Amino acid sequence: MTWAEFIALYVPEPKTVQVAAWEGAGAYGDVHADPVDVGPCVVDDTSRRVAVQTQDAEGSEAVSSTTVLVPPGTVAPPGSLVTLPWSGRTAKVLATSCSMTTVWTCPSTLS
Repeated sequence: MTWAEFIALYVPEPKTVQVAAWEGAGAYGDVHADPVDVGPCVVDDTSRRVAVQTQDAEGSEAVSSTTVLVPPGTVAPPGSLVTLPWSGRTAKVLATSCSMTTVWTCPSTLS
């Protein structure tokens, strides 16, 4: 099943989000690519605890208030910024996971 077939069968109201992919750290803080529209997406506003991907092996946990499933091939490493256009909320990607899709989790405390 393709992503488009999955969306058509199981998602009554697919969403589009804006993603500014994290490119690294610069002299003045994080550097992000220009935002691009990504969709169709599945957005789940259920709070859950997630392991935050960090540079060291220690890591940490945070509470995520939103999970976004995006089309395969979407570039959004941890540290990327995701904007939910219908609410205007912008959050930093805490963790990603690749299977059929990429999973983004947005923290409940927004930057």
